[in-house]
Amino acid sequence: MREPAFWYRPPSLLSRLLAPLGAIYGAVTARRMMRPGASAGRPVICIGNYHVGGAGKTPTTLALVTILRAMGEQPIVVSRGYGGTMQGPVRVDLSLHRAADVGDEPLMMAASAPVIVSRDRVAGAALARTQGASVVLLDDGFQNPALRKDASLIVIDAVRGVGNGGVFPAGPLRAPLTMQMARTDALIVIGKGDAADGVADSIRPRGAPVLRAHLVPDHAAVAALRGRRVLAFSGIGDPMRFVATLTACGIDVAGQRAFADHHAFTPDEIARLVADAAAKSLTLVTTEKDMARIRSDTRLASYADGIHVLPVTLQFSDEDALRDFVTERLARAR
Repeated sequence: MREPAFWYRPPSLLSRLLAPLGAIYGAVTARRMMRPGASAGRPVICIGNYHVGGAGKTPTTLALVTILRAMGEQPIVVSRGYGGTMQGPVRVDLSLHRAADVGDEPLMMAASAPVIVSRDRVAGAALARTQGASVVLLDDGFQNPALRKDASLIVIDAVRGVGNGGVFPAGPLRAPLTMQMARTDALIVIGKGDAADGVADSIRPRGAPVLRAHLVPDHAAVAALRGRRVLAFSGIGDPMRFVATLTACGIDVAGQRAFADHHAFTPDEIARLVADAAAKSLTLVTTEKDMARIRSDTRLASYADGIHVLPVTLQFSDEDALRDFVTERLARAR
């Protein structure tokens, strides 16, 4: 879905009119979150967010994979596979699966880590256990009670924060903020900005660590784009963050096209983007997540070589603090 602009503006008449629906939605989700979850038989670390849409969960998950492997662990990611058709549980196979099967984010992550897609998270965790997981990384699922979580790490964007603070559909929150913060074990603030400061100030007194991180673009990809005028397109939760990242790297963004998160591109749409870029002597550039959908679609794959990708990784200001937190939580779980 494309996020309504009013979600990230001061409370408006429309958000107030939708507030009663938000109260109902929030109450249902809050009650659901209180249910006890099943044991996965392995420690479960959940990477989630308070709201619908993107905040940086995927790069956070991949960063945790790297940290856990350095600790001698064998993490396996379990994802719902949003945007894919497969119910699972199934381990993502890059040679067999497409984004339409398993979702774009699982397909992208599978290039770096073992990923299991399962609508039933308990079944997904069970398969992860048989595949040798020492730790289950639950990609999203903070509001889902199916699995008992040993640690919930919440990702929040420093620029957008929690928007107008309303619960869907009045705002972007999936449940009332207060009860979500009460179940937060660590907060990861991504980027530069102060929109998340209020949440961070509420989290710290509870003893939960607040960690800062930022996205680091791939140096080779940036070098290949410098000196070019680009047409940036993306179908992610926050398209403007992609544009801002390009601009911060000194890349001249001469045009941009934004699509809904997880947008399934059609051949006509990609052909039109290629034609628009050629007509204005621009270089096409997109995100890894978007390219995962393009490359895995046989109708679109022929266009992939003509489109640049800007990979990013997440870098923590204090990685030792995160490692200490994870170590303590794993010891407690075991």
